[in-house]
Amino acid sequence: MSATAAIDVAIQVASDAADIPGEAAIAEWVRQTVDSAGGHDCGSLEVAVRVVGEAEMRALNREYRSKDSTTNVLSFPAEAIEGLPAEVPTALGDIVICAPVVAREAAEQGKTAGAHWAHMLVHGTLHLLGFDHVLPDEAAAMEALEVRILSQHGVANPYNLA
Repeated sequence: MSATAAIDVAIQVASDAADIPGEAAIAEWVRQTVDSAGGHDCGSLEVAVRVVGEAEMRALNREYRSKDSTTNVLSFPAEAIEGLPAEVPTALGDIVICAPVVAREAAEQGKTAGAHWAHMLVHGTLHLLGFDHVLPDEAAAMEALEVRILSQHGVANPYNLA
């Protein structure tokens, strides 16, 4: 069984912003990222994606990162639960994306909304998989993986901004 078939993506849309991808597209980007990142043969996985407005994202960013501002994406990796039966899916974590921020950034950066959504979903999923960009070497590795995953699916390098 491929990893794609074993990843359940639950999606909640709590925003009426325009240009939010459909649930199938959101789930597919999460699955493609997990497949492409490799090294996850722990059986079935669960990921939750919540699409929010600026007020909710600001509140989350303030509570969990002590930053009183909105941001484009936050990831909340799940804690491992010892002793679960093998047939119970492993919770990978939650991704929260702020639709208005993604739309604004796409316009500012001259990207299509779809390309920027893809980037944010890949970026958020990689955080759930343990990737980070705090240190320069970590950032370079994570960005290179993002670029590779996106390019495999026809999305241009998001870091080559005009």
